Amino acid sequence: MPAATAADRPRSHQPETAHRPDSGDWPILTHYTGADRQRIRLPLGGLGTGCISIDGRGRLVDVEVANNPAKGLTPRRMFFTLRCAGADGHVDTRVLEGDLFDHEYEGAEGSTSPQHGFPRFRDCTFGAAYPFATVDLADPAVPLQVRLEAVNPLVPGDLEASGHPALLYRVRVRNTSAVGQQVSIAASLPSVIGATASEPAWRGARFTAVDGPDGTVITGRHPNRDGSVADGTIALHSPGRTADSVRTSWIDRPWGDALSEFWADFSDDGRLGDHPAHDNDATCSLVLADELPSGAEATFDFVIGWHFPYRLAWNHWPGSYRPSRHVVGNHYTTLTADAGEAAVAFGRTLDRTVAASAAFVRSIIDSDLPTVLADAALSNLAILKSPTVFRTADGRFYGWEGCMDDHGSCHGSCTHVWNYEYATVSLFPELAWSMRETEFVDSMCDDRGMLGFRTGLPRDPEGPAWDFAAADGQMGSVIRFYRTWRRTGDEDRMRSLWPYVRKAVEFAWIPGGWDADRDGVMEGCQHNTTDVEYYGPSMEVQSWYLGALAAAAEIAEHVGESDFAADCRRILRQGCDWCDEHLFNGDYYAQQIRPPGSADQIAHGLRLENIGEGGSRDLTDPDYQIGSGCTSDQLAGVSLAQISGLQIPLDPDHVRTALLSIAEHNHIEDFAFHVNPRRSYALGREHGLLNASYPRGQELAYPFPYAAEVWPGFEYSAAVGLLLIGEDELAVRTVTDVRDRHSGRRRNPFDEAECGYHYVRSMASWGLVDAWRLRTGD
Repeated sequence: MPAATAADRPRSHQPETAHRPDSGDWPILTHYTGADRQRIRLPLGGLGTGCISIDGRGRLVDVEVANNPAKGLTPRRMFFTLRCAGADGHVDTRVLEGDLFDHEYEGAEGSTSPQHGFPRFRDCTFGAAYPFATVDLADPAVPLQVRLEAVNPLVPGDLEASGHPALLYRVRVRNTSAVGQQVSIAASLPSVIGATASEPAWRGARFTAVDGPDGTVITGRHPNRDGSVADGTIALHSPGRTADSVRTSWIDRPWGDALSEFWADFSDDGRLGDHPAHDNDATCSLVLADELPSGAEATFDFVIGWHFPYRLAWNHWPGSYRPSRHVVGNHYTTLTADAGEAAVAFGRTLDRTVAASAAFVRSIIDSDLPTVLADAALSNLAILKSPTVFRTADGRFYGWEGCMDDHGSCHGSCTHVWNYEYATVSLFPELAWSMRETEFVDSMCDDRGMLGFRTGLPRDPEGPAWDFAAADGQMGSVIRFYRTWRRTGDEDRMRSLWPYVRKAVEFAWIPGGWDADRDGVMEGCQHNTTDVEYYGPSMEVQSWYLGALAAAAEIAEHVGESDFAADCRRILRQGCDWCDEHLFNGDYYAQQIRPPGSADQIAHGLRLENIGEGGSRDLTDPDYQIGSGCTSDQLAGVSLAQISGLQIPLDPDHVRTALLSIAEHNHIEDFAFHVNPRRSYALGREHGLLNASYPRGQELAYPFPYAAEVWPGFEYSAAVGLLLIGEDELAVRTVTDVRDRHSGRRRNPFDEAECGYHYVRSMASWGLVDAWRLRTGD
């Protein structure tokens, strides 16, 4: 089969191995200008702490710090202001943001953007190499070169450095005029205590300012704490420096007078006076100032910190997004007393942690990894800084599948979605071990070895209460267990969990189970990541099973269980031979549909009934199968196994041909005429890989529900497989399709949605780094 080519198409990310030059001290991989900035929201926050995002104009948006997603929670008065006063008498005051985007102009009462009626900067360029963000601002009327820098460090292996509930907002200024300039920067922060995506902050919050050896810190709290999820504290801090002036309360005036008074006061002399406390719209401000001779530079650092301890457990019942009544807490809030203390602690670490984070990012972008692959791998690490993930008070690590506007999407650290992500074990293996314990101990439902594919909280007693198994999720967990052990070398943990892992493998062989006859072929009822059950073998699920058998064989041999190792190897070989003979159709691996006939042929826990829209009701001629389709993730489990160091004895020519078939048949160059009755993640003139194609013209009347969709996580999984067989150009084309759709113009480059924002499966993109290193011997 001839390899497809992308060389004849104009694309925003062409295959290349060099990255764009750095700007300043921070690594920058991608620059965004004009309309390509309008959908940017880059999350800034610690791992498992929630976040505040910075948008393509440089403003802080989406305050998601109170234990829930909160898209659109962008309070008024949360902004930064610059004033410069020249020795020549020229004074200029600006909001430190680029001009509003065109879509921000309209509203029932004019623009709805906060501070919309104040001067900003005409020219704006956004740069990023996650977790670093820069915003370059310029205006002919401003005699300064201005750069905004924002980050919460991400340091592989260092959970403390990567887990502060805070963000750094840095302003770099250079005097480009011929005269001296007095430069003042005012940071303003409203109370968000009590605020949610749909409810305003509680009235009556108070800010207090304290000067200390670490600088000035202003902490906001409410006098009446109720222990609800949005009850907490928030802080504004100037690390290592005492503020030149502070305001703990804005004036209490109607009709926008408070904002007018702030602007007039600050514009007058670059300082702010205080006002008596009151119960309306609590807001604080902190000012830093410097005198800059011509050509001189100055840096102004601000830290925003938060502390919201009352996280509630997720609800274990499908269809309900209301949390349970159980408080599971947050690990980060056990480390400090309040947001002020958290902000100061973060400020003390900045020199070290920012440098370590920059070194990590440079190790990726300075390698020979093609630019678009580095961009995808780094940008999707934003998921680890988003509300998708959290650590409970005991330090354990959990995650939703993604986030909706105001609640998590699909609870339970869902194994059949987390299967696809490569980042956690590579970067934070301690968190990976936490997930392995959750999967194999907390979520083991019975003595048969069935793992509930969604874990419950609190662990006792809700951990194993989800009494349903997913074939791909359970088998993928075994591969990920092997990978975690090999990446860490932790013999003690491996040996303590191995009995549970072995039992999870043996569960596949129970009567009425996935592979009851132990022939290496999953013929039984297989619930899977497409939210339905497959009846009969398909490589989409089979690839995870083959990888699990290989992993189990290696571990069993290592711990001295040679008989079990031999059984796993025999079943693995039989399964691979059978798949090559019966599922491979000359182009790719298809499905053999084998109706069970009746429910009594299916072991307990394998079929989800009366949950959501569900799978096929007809068990004699089931709907929602793959059939002769070519699925884009049919070898995802095999790729994970190979990157983990396992050998899967499928015919390598078949594997190669199947991956090339995915690139050929599933690739859509133009979605303008594509028919998709469900969710659309690729539209119009965009490019991408379909979840399934039917090149042999035998499409089912009702194939699995998501067949016509395009999922970035599946695309990345296919790209990983293509890299492993040396098809770099096709891998780059596949990834380029995804990143072009998330260019900042229509979609956020730091948020590849699937069933929710910040969707975990997109961290399959880190597999591109692992595959490239494996291929190149790095």
